[in-house]
Amino acid sequence: MVVHTGNRYGRSEEARRNVLQEADDLVVAVGLEATTIEEIARRAGVAKQTIYRWWRDKNAVLLDVVIRDTELTLDLPDTGSLPGDVTQMCANLTDFLIHDDAGAVLLSLRAQAITNRAFGEVFRTRFWQGQVAREQEPLRRAVGRRELPDDTDIDHLRLRIVGPLYAAAEEGLLDRGFAREHSRAVLAALG
Repeated sequence: MVVHTGNRYGRSEEARRNVLQEADDLVVAVGLEATTIEEIARRAGVAKQTIYRWWRDKNAVLLDVVIRDTELTLDLPDTGSLPGDVTQMCANLTDFLIHDDAGAVLLSLRAQAITNRAFGEVFRTRFWQGQVAREQEPLRRAVGRRELPDDTDIDHLRLRIVGPLYAAAEEGLLDRGFAREHSRAVLAALG
């Protein structure tokens, strides 16, 4: 007996991947405001109803793009030291924000989350809380290795490290040189 998942031709997962890829490419090409479900569907070769079966709106599609890409790109290996982890964190986040299409999508969705309360809540619960935890992990490891005091305010330190990178990206000023200088300054401040 053959068990089918999705449509009867087994294209469901392929169609879903196509939608995510085309949504990613489209928002980078034309911007968040000009991206429409109709154009995503056309480019992905699916019906609009297919998209609405899986996602509520274009922001939900794009959020899944960002979730997929950050899980693949932004997990940080343990370098064994706080300086190595901070340097790697800054480099990875910078590369993601300036070289990965999903980085541009993330910046657009961050702005949308500020102006659209309903989407902002979804953004925080489905993505941002996980991203914050991912960014805190190297700092928790440093506390465990006794490179940072036990009473370190991990939330505040994380924001000091990555906040300027997000801000510089939003202003179009982020590059690898900025990230290197920033990580050196953070490490110097930590002593």
